[in-house]
Amino acid sequence: MKPLSLLLAVTLGERTPRLLAQEQGPQDVGGGGLAKRPAALLLRQGPEGPPPRPDLDPKLYLKVDDPTGTLQAAFRRYPRGVPAPHCEISRYIPLPASANWASGLSPERSCPRALDGDWLTVSMSSSVLSLSSLLRLQPEPQQEPVLITVATVVLTVLTHTPAPRIRLGQDAILDLSFAYMPPTLEATASLAPSPPPFGLEWRRQHLGKGHLLLAATPGLGGQMPAAREGAVAFAAWDDDDPWGPWTGNGTFWLPAVRPFQEGTYLATVHLPYLQGQVSLELTMHKPPKVSLSPAPLVWAAPGEAPPELLCLVSHFYPSEGLEVEWELRGGSESGSQKAEGQRWLSSLRHHSDGSVSLSGHLKLPPITAEQHGARYICRVHHSSLPASGRSAEVTVEVAGFSGPSLEDGVGLFLSAFLLLGLFKVLGWYCKKGKSKINLMLYLIKPKILLCRHKQYKKL
Repeated sequence: MKPLSLLLAVTLGERTPRLLAQEQGPQDVGGGGLAKRPAALLLRQGPEGPPPRPDLDPKLYLKVDDPTGTLQAAFRRYPRGVPAPHCEISRYIPLPASANWASGLSPERSCPRALDGDWLTVSMSSSVLSLSSLLRLQPEPQQEPVLITVATVVLTVLTHTPAPRIRLGQDAILDLSFAYMPPTLEATASLAPSPPPFGLEWRRQHLGKGHLLLAATPGLGGQMPAAREGAVAFAAWDDDDPWGPWTGNGTFWLPAVRPFQEGTYLATVHLPYLQGQVSLELTMHKPPKVSLSPAPLVWAAPGEAPPELLCLVSHFYPSEGLEVEWELRGGSESGSQKAEGQRWLSSLRHHSDGSVSLSGHLKLPPITAEQHGARYICRVHHSSLPASGRSAEVTVEVAGFSGPSLEDGVGLFLSAFLLLGLFKVLGWYCKKGKSKINLMLYLIKPKILLCRHKQYKKL
C-alpha cells in the first residue's frame, strides 16, 4: 500500500467543526507535482447528522469517535482569531519501540491480533497547541445517511505550550498530557484491570544533532538511561480506572536553562506497539539593561562639542536583532528628531550566564545656545522588550545660559580649594598654639606652689 500524506486546514464551526484536507499522494503527475484529493475529519456533528460531501472519497471522509474526549476538548478551547493549525495525516503501522530501554513494553515477538487493521496518525501544530493522535479505521464506510468512514481515537499526545519562551536562567516547564483507550474489546480484555505501562521519552534536536535527555517507564523495571542536564519529568497516569479510558501526565522540567538548550524538543509516549509524538520549540530571552553616561548632565560651551555619549546595553539575549537609536528632544526644535553625529557599536562582550553586552557611542557635533536644555535619548529595541523599547537620557547644559557658567564653575572650584587650604593652616596653628599654652601652665604651676609655701611660713 502506498503511503498517504494529508495536508489539512482547520475550519471551526459552532455545530460542526471539521478539518478540511487535501491529500498529497506519492504519484508523479508531471512536472514534479503530486496528485491531490480532498479529505476531511468530522470531529463533531450537528443534530442532522454528517453533512453530505459528494466531493470526498468515503475512505477519506472520516467521522472521528474520541472516547477520551481529549481531541475534541483541545479544539473546544481553541482561541478565536488564532490561525488554524497546520495538519498532516499519514498511514501508521503498529510496531514495537526501537529503544532498548522500552523493550519491556512489547514482550511479545509480534504485534497482537487486536491491533490489526488500518491506522492513521494525525499531527496538528499551531501557536497554541501541538498534538498527535492515532486513529484506527473501521474496515468499510458506513451509510449514515452519507457514506463515511468511522475512525476511533486510540492515543492522543498533546501540549498547550508548543513554543515556550523562557527567560534565560529560569526553569523551563514543558507541558505534556496524553490519553489512551484500548482500540477493541479484545485488547481491553487482554490487559490487567489498571492503566497499562507506558514509556516517556524527551529528546532535543539542535543544529542537526539529537540528544536523549530523559527516558522513563513507570511501573516497569529495567536499566534506564540517566537523565541529563538535571531534567525531571512528572510521568504518571492521572487516574486508575479499571478498564479506561486513561489520561496521563508527562510534563518536563529543565532547571536554569542556558542558550545551548534552545531547540526542538520531541516528546514521545510509548505504549505496547503504539507511539505518539509532539514537538515543542524552546527559545530563551533576557531583556537588556540600558544606561547612559556621562549623566545626569552634559556640560559644554557654545561652539564646542560635548563629551562623547556612551550607551551601555548590558546582559541581554539573544544577541541578534538589537537596535540602538539616538534621539534629540527639546532645544529649538519641538518634538523628537534623529540626533546628529557619528555613531557606532562596540563588539559583543559575552558573560558566563550566556548573555551578552555591547555599548553604543555617539560623538556629538558642536552645540549652539538654542540646544540648552535639550535631551539626548538612547533608545534600545530588542525582541525581549515591548515595542516601545527601553531608553536612557541626559540633558545638555550650555555654559552661561542658566545656572552657573563654565567660568563660575572654575571660580567656585578655586575658591573651594583656597578655603580648604586656609582651614588646614588654621587647624595647624590652633594645634600648635594649644601645645604652647600647656607648656606655660606646667612651668608656672610650681612657682605658685612655692609662693604659697613661703607665705605659710611667715604666718
